[in-house]
Amino acid sequence: MNTRLIVGIARSLLLARWRQTLVAAVGVTFSIAMFITLLSFMNGLNDMLDGLILNRTPHVRLYNEIKPSESQPVNSASAFKDSYNFISSVKSGVARQQIYNSGPIMQAVKNDPLVLGATPKLSTQVFYNEGTIDITGFIFGIDVEEEMRLFNFGDYVTAGTAIDAQNVANSIILGKGLAEILVADIGDVVQVTTAQGERFPLKVVGYFQSGIQEYDKVQSYASIATTQKLLGKPANYITDIQVKLHDLEKAPAVAKEYAQRFSIDAEDIQTANAQFDTGSNIRSLISYAVGITLLIVAGFGIFNILNMMIYEKMDSIAILKATGFSGRDVNMIFLLIALSIGFFGGMIGLVFGFIFSVIIDNIPFNTAALPTIKTYPINYSPVFYFIGGFFSLITTYFAGYFPARKASKVDPVEIIRGK
Repeated sequence: MNTRLIVGIARSLLLARWRQTLVAAVGVTFSIAMFITLLSFMNGLNDMLDGLILNRTPHVRLYNEIKPSESQPVNSASAFKDSYNFISSVKSGVARQQIYNSGPIMQAVKNDPLVLGATPKLSTQVFYNEGTIDITGFIFGIDVEEEMRLFNFGDYVTAGTAIDAQNVANSIILGKGLAEILVADIGDVVQVTTAQGERFPLKVVGYFQSGIQEYDKVQSYASIATTQKLLGKPANYITDIQVKLHDLEKAPAVAKEYAQRFSIDAEDIQTANAQFDTGSNIRSLISYAVGITLLIVAGFGIFNILNMMIYEKMDSIAILKATGFSGRDVNMIFLLIALSIGFFGGMIGLVFGFIFSVIIDNIPFNTAALPTIKTYPINYSPVFYFIGGFFSLITTYFAGYFPARKASKVDPVEIIRGK
């Protein structure tokens, strides 16, 4: 049968019941628009949360974990060689937190083609002195330039300049919550006491705000040289090596390789943030489930409208079949009607979904906990639009398949005789 003729008939049936067609198309449009908006917003939210945690977390962390010694003196005594020794209250061995041969390890890691960059880190517990009160906290010694390049450290410095921690001697960047407790302004000097009892004055050159309030009340940052001076340690003393890879998914394998290669403890980002990653996946799953449910509901609407159209157009279907149209041609006509509704409704829905996303993306979102976030987060990934368009066609196809099949089996003799 002439394809052009089939398209013309489908168009005539669509326009003959244009109100019902419009209702069906609006249902698809609304479903697709909400699907795109929901996915864009939920994945934008996931990206924002990932940025708060994962951007500040190394893909692989190399360190020496403090753990009980595997070999106890009693096991080396010849008198107890053939005995089973049960030891209670096992204490940690003589291992130190310092990474041995940190220089060669750093060089070997940086030469690895899988590695984007590596930076040393030194952490120490201190007491911030506020009058007669000592406030427990931590100072992280970092290579500021590398930390800014690899982990976006500068984005989280809300006042002052991050690089000043490296350029200004004996300086510190306080956590925003800690600065409020100490009532310390930029340019002030805070007194810090180390665990060894040494007291040092440090100049405040900035505020750091991670978005996690409990962290910002205890942690601060200084250059590695300043932190080593606090502890009275040499220039090669570091406790961590932070590694960032080109491919995040390779972190578990790389961590395992480095642990064996350098005889050191290694932790990958997936292990360190397993619970957080699970939460992101669940949120994405929920948003996809809700969006697809909206499309299925729209599909049932199209199914009902096509069923009603077939019931009301029995005479027209009978005449078509009586004049030479096959059941396949009739089936094609009603499938074309359903796909037309899905295509045009879906395309308009994609446009409205993009418009709604842009509107949300420009709504101000100001909170003290997230200083780097100015508007609600939106992810404009083309994948969402492809999935939305694909599902609009698939849903409407199946919504039209069964009514079209019913129309193709109409017996024109029975319809005409009944009239």
